[in-house]
Amino acid sequence: MEIVIQETPEAATEIAAMIVARLLREKPDAVLGLATGSTPLLLYRSLIEKKLDWSRVTTFNLDEYIGLPQDHPQSYHSFMWTNLFRHVNIDRARVHIPDGNAKDIPGVCAAYEKRIRAAGGIDLQILGIGTDGHIGFNEPTSSLASRTRIKTLTPQTRKDNARFFGDEESVPHHVVTMGIGTIMEAREVLLLAFGAQKAQAVAEAAEGPMTAINPASALQMHPEARFCLDTGAASKLQRAEYYRWVYDNKPDWQRP
Repeated sequence: MEIVIQETPEAATEIAAMIVARLLREKPDAVLGLATGSTPLLLYRSLIEKKLDWSRVTTFNLDEYIGLPQDHPQSYHSFMWTNLFRHVNIDRARVHIPDGNAKDIPGVCAAYEKRIRAAGGIDLQILGIGTDGHIGFNEPTSSLASRTRIKTLTPQTRKDNARFFGDEESVPHHVVTMGIGTIMEAREVLLLAFGAQKAQAVAEAAEGPMTAINPASALQMHPEARFCLDTGAASKLQRAEYYRWVYDNKPDWQRP
């Protein structure tokens, strides 16, 4: 696991954007795993500005609310088309987002796993992290071997997401999410976290024991996981100065 600490969310995001851009230039038919929420917005804006070729890129989104119409402004279908897809030359047929309105949700989940495998697996998975350490919507105590499935959101996650819906009661109770096992099969993982409210979850994920109570801690076992953090999100890391020293002294060929 590599920990990259920058002074601001913008600086941390730019490093992440350079990593994604390099992948798309070196592998035009790359498969990306994409996240939603406020954290990746800066990343998507930066990628749009870089004028990359998305025509052969395949994407798989981490999750979607169950029962929310796809055209609802807070659905992740709407989020992705509003904030990324309609601004780049992506082929609509290569965009995959879980169907939260299907009659057979377990069937949808199994089919999603098959589509990821058929695409050759995910080259790079973008993640945020919840204040309780969740990645995707894998809430605390999720199996570290879990696959795409239905999950019930915790009261904390619904409270955290209430700002998008106007009130907590409007936040759906259930979602479809890639599992931790699914995420761990991505060849590279890029987690973004900004702000002091994420500091405890980040510290536990990076430096604490690997435990289902903090699902992101499973990334300690990933061979190519990178955390891009601002100073707030890094503020509870015990070895923050060491991580800064490592990044500042990387050889040029290791830099994005």
